[in-house]
Parts: sequence; structure tokens; C-alpha cells
Amino acid sequence: MPPGSSRWPEPMREQLSGKLTPAGVLIPIIERGAELSILLTQRSAELKHHAGQVSFPGGRMEAHDASVEATALRETREEVGIEAHHICVLGYLQTMPTITGYAVTPVVGMVSAELELAVDHAEVEYSFEVPLPYLLDESNDVRTEWQTQDRKVPMIEFHWQGERIWGATAFMIVSLRKQLINQ
Repeated sequence: MPPGSSRWPEPMREQLSGKLTPAGVLIPIIERGAELSILLTQRSAELKHHAGQVSFPGGRMEAHDASVEATALRETREEVGIEAHHICVLGYLQTMPTITGYAVTPVVGMVSAELELAVDHAEVEYSFEVPLPYLLDESNDVRTEWQTQDRKVPMIEFHWQGERIWGATAFMIVSLRKQLINQ
């Protein structure tokens, strides 16, 4: 369970402790000269889950996927057109449960900056980049609360050029920051 989940309402903790569907996302780090940025997507408003939200490329594991890494790489190709051979996988963050019933494993990878994206508009409205130093700077954290059932759950979100990065995606960014800064 994510840190701080002990403060979540009991029905939410029970839901997250049940059977979860494996999923993988790629946290694409792009080197642009001396700068690093993170690629994010705005999900299509027509999707069944997480419609209209900012997320990393990724999705549920399918029977033919050999691993969650394979899932993350396949979904990245499908959603934004980045082929696996243009991604150097650096590692993984801790798998996290989501309230929609997934166990999401973030795969961290360096992506070639020379690529042209090919966004699949059935799944993704558009993509954008956020400078990694911005996300690593805790002074850019927006502390907020999410009202669920009978409690307010503390959250961190990020605001970048009109984009709101929140929920599981923001949690993964904070986890990445902890890994990068603690090593």
C-alpha cells in the first residue's frame, strides 16, 4: 500500500488489497541538450478509465506481454509511437495499487530526443514535456486534499503551464524524485 494509506477510508483500503490487474507505465525521460524532461500524455476524454487525465504512457498487461516492462513498452509504442529500441530502461519504481483496480509498475527509461512522436488520438489527446528539475524541486509541490467518502486524503499535485498532474501520476513522480535524490 502507498505511504499514508493508513489514513484512507477502510472501504478504499479493502478495495486496494483485493485482486488487482497488472499494468505497466513508462516514465519517459528525454534528454534535450543539457536538459532532461519527462514526457506525459493527456488521455482522451473518450476512454473508459482515467479519461481526460494526465498520465504516463501505459496500460493493462495483456496475455501476450512477457512482463510489465513489455506492457509499458508496447503501450508507449501504441499511444505515442516510440519504439522499444529507442528506449533504454533504467529501472523500476515500486508497484502501486490504484483505486480503479490496477497494480501499476512504473518503468523508468531514457528516450532518444530525436524522435518524432506519433500520438494515437483514440487514446491520447496530446503529449507534453515537463522539465525534470521542476518535478524534482519540492517547492513546486501543490499540497491538496482529495475528498473521498467520509475523509479528506492528502495529495501532492503539480501544475505546469496549465496542466494539472495529480493522482497516481503525481505519486509516481514523487516516488521517482525520492529514488533520484536518495541515491
